Amino acid sequence: MSGAVEAYEDEKQAVEKLREGRTRIERELGKVIIGQKEATQQLLIALFAGGHCLITGAPGLAKTLLVRTLAQVFHLKFQRIQFTPDLMPADITGTEILEETPDGRRMQFVKGAIFANVILADEINRTPPKTQAALLEAMQEHQVTAAGVRYALEEPFFVLATQNPIEMEGTYPLPEAQLDRFLFNVVVDYLPEDDEVAVVQQTTSRRAEKVEPLFSGSDVLEFQDVVRKVPVAEDVVRYAVRLAAASRPGSDAPSFVTEWVSWGAGLRAAQSLVLGAKARALLAGRFHVSPDDIRALAHPTLRHRVLLGYRAEADGVGVDSVIDRLLEHVKGPARS
Repeated sequence: MSGAVEAYEDEKQAVEKLREGRTRIERELGKVIIGQKEATQQLLIALFAGGHCLITGAPGLAKTLLVRTLAQVFHLKFQRIQFTPDLMPADITGTEILEETPDGRRMQFVKGAIFANVILADEINRTPPKTQAALLEAMQEHQVTAAGVRYALEEPFFVLATQNPIEMEGTYPLPEAQLDRFLFNVVVDYLPEDDEVAVVQQTTSRRAEKVEPLFSGSDVLEFQDVVRKVPVAEDVVRYAVRLAAASRPGSDAPSFVTEWVSWGAGLRAAQSLVLGAKARALLAGRFHVSPDDIRALAHPTLRHRVLLGYRAEADGVGVDSVIDRLLEHVKGPARS
């Protein structure tokens, strides 16, 4: 019994540390990042949920700076990989080289850039499928294999892959099955005028303040463990499942889904909604998940899992508009 009480106290302390740390995290990020509060919150949720993220946004919107600063706050090893058409799988996972030793020549594995805690895969759709597959395998298995030997990746392991939505010529779009491995698709958009003015003033007048690390990798792993223990009512889980199911074309689908959607979200979407909602609840200081948590994460969870057909393009309908309609169509649990 004492062991159970001790475990409960440890979890309670971890929750309190996370609740108290949220303001400090935002303050440290605010030293170099202006605006983008929604994108920042979604990245934090993904980190604590133990998932990976796609980041979609035009060039020059501080996506790299945001990810690097996030790694600094949690004192995590950061690596940026620029994906190009000639990048090979071994360039990111590592390779074996022949090395001279006192005992003669032997093969030695040299670790690639993937061996870090936070990986920024910049413009992942610029590289061929076999290199994309090497990264996505590491994301799923948290390991790489070279010459039949498996090498475990450092934990926590968090991949953020950027895509440029403007230039699509000469790119290799990720297949649907690989997109599904990302917890969220976070959109980084242009800032309001006042925020852009603040960015220009800050970046042209002085160097950015130094970001102080607040937590460690072991803290992140502890937070991830606590997130999975957050209770969720069955009707809230059922709401997440119904949202994902309603996005699939079929006889039971809403008419707008049948008209505009060619492929809907799978089971992993509902899992991502619930897991992300747990992390969001804790960050908000709550010990239970509400339907509002599910609704708040519907767009980043579904926008890369719901694929639109030619009718949607012809009608000028975007995926976020379809998700808005889904949220209107699928009724959540009654408020208690």
